[in-house]
Amino acid sequence: MSFRKWLSLLLVTVVIAVLCGPAVGAAEALDITAESVILVDAESGKVLYQKNPDKRLAPASMTKLMTLVLGVEALKADRVNYDETVVASENAWRLGGSQIYLEPGEKMSYRDMMVAIAVGSANDACVAVAEHLEGSHEAFVEKMNKKAAELGMKNTHYVNSYGLHDPNHYSSARDMAILGRYALNFPELLELTAIKEYDLRGGEFKLYNTNKLLWWYEGADGFKTGWHNEAKYCLVSTVKRNNLRLVAAVMGCPEARGNFRDSMAIYNYGFARYVYKGFVDQGAVCGLTRVGKGTSEAVEVVAQRSIGATCEKGQEKQVTWKPNIKSYVNAPVRKDEVLGEAQVFIDGKLVKRVPLVAAKDVPLASPLNTIKKAWKKIFLL
Repeated sequence: MSFRKWLSLLLVTVVIAVLCGPAVGAAEALDITAESVILVDAESGKVLYQKNPDKRLAPASMTKLMTLVLGVEALKADRVNYDETVVASENAWRLGGSQIYLEPGEKMSYRDMMVAIAVGSANDACVAVAEHLEGSHEAFVEKMNKKAAELGMKNTHYVNSYGLHDPNHYSSARDMAILGRYALNFPELLELTAIKEYDLRGGEFKLYNTNKLLWWYEGADGFKTGWHNEAKYCLVSTVKRNNLRLVAAVMGCPEARGNFRDSMAIYNYGFARYVYKGFVDQGAVCGLTRVGKGTSEAVEVVAQRSIGATCEKGQEKQVTWKPNIKSYVNAPVRKDEVLGEAQVFIDGKLVKRVPLVAAKDVPLASPLNTIKKAWKKIFLL
């Protein structure tokens, strides 16, 4: 092969590699100072941008997102309620770092303790909540590690509930994004982390949210910052714009506020390149299923979640969907019983399945009602 042909072939190969390379690689030009970052689509978990996402690093107070998750799970399980009283122990009082200066024996509502964690990043409130839920801080930390394993957080291990440094206390950007996506299952948690300011102790103690994205970036509504000397500046966060929700984690930013700057940079990248193409909102009617032997002859079938998908801008026409709904079932039918499935495709490839469920109960009709319905049909004929 002549040198000219070889050079031409090399140039063509380079051009193809540039044009067809992965989207994540195209983001490498971003000016990111963090040691590790990741940006994911909240719904699908698809990675939109990453840099050393699996590197084990100190998470600092981002740890508190797991504490909040377990705290809200306890609420959902009716093990605790927002109004019940939490009593601070000496263990909570002894803690250093960011705190609300709990005194031994001080009483505070569970809600105020949770707000102190979410907004004020209070280490002492973490211990108070941990002990209230599990009897001891150590037992709560065991539960944190168990939850991390359940969620597939492969590079995470907790030593405490608040994030002060320990060589065996670590996580990764990918794991923090996994936890952030899971946290979105709990609207109560998002409400807590979206609070900008809060009056504690009847207004005697003012809390200001450490997550400045709530002020600086449109659509930001969670989750948690982190900082200490070893971890540097960190942030796991979420932003929603035009029905597209993203989750980002940045770890190891060397400069103050660098965690916010890097987060905004990768969010700008994500919202510039991607869009959510929606078809049906959660709870919207997608069709009907006929019901036999029931008090009603049909039941509406609704979407259990929103039907749509995230795609690159310009590919919206490639996103399609189709419903598959049972035409007939016998009573009884229970509300939220699965009666079908919506399938979402991008360029013909199946990317999402959404259960289609019964909108209400349809009880089994009594024998008398069944006879009456049969007579009505006869006479209408």
